[in-house]
Amino acid sequence: MFNSIKKAGLALTIAAGLSGAAFSAQAADTYKMDPTHTSVIFIVNHLGFSNYQGRFGGASGELTLDRDDLAASSAVINIDLTKIDSGLEALDTHMKSADFFDVENHPTATFTSTSVEVTGDNTAKITGDLNILGQSKPLVLDVTLTGEGDNPMSGDHTLGFAATGTVTRTDYGMEFLVPAVSPEVDLQISSEFLKQK
Repeated sequence: MFNSIKKAGLALTIAAGLSGAAFSAQAADTYKMDPTHTSVIFIVNHLGFSNYQGRFGGASGELTLDRDDLAASSAVINIDLTKIDSGLEALDTHMKSADFFDVENHPTATFTSTSVEVTGDNTAKITGDLNILGQSKPLVLDVTLTGEGDNPMSGDHTLGFAATGTVTRTDYGMEFLVPAVSPEVDLQISSEFLKQK
């Protein structure tokens, strides 16, 4: 699907995450993340017994999609860490503390893409820098284009993506409860992006 849309004149790339100003022979298209149709799920292993899931609310972002050169496209995704939602209020409060995300001093996590590699007709690898707790580390997102077209309700030209990646929280100095709670945190992102006029 990535390649077929490229041939049709609309080259695609993500993730939310997931902004930049990338231009080639033609002006690139800009898409903004639709926060009402975006889900950012985190998964951590708990004591070797279960893979516990929660979500990050308050996601926003922008894609700049180059019509002629996918590799020149770019993306930025911002996550409001103050809106973390584990389903348990006490756990949310703890994760916002200095033991984990320290949202008082670092309320936002940001992913900024640095390269795009098309891997199939509807897949790509988006490499970028993820900034958490004031530190930037590399992150690779495996991205799948899940849909593209005009939204029948709003009329907006819409792109849908799914993305996965793994963050090692100890890389950011987040050592609390390791290894009882795994240092690896899996991300599952589903998002829609709306073309800007």
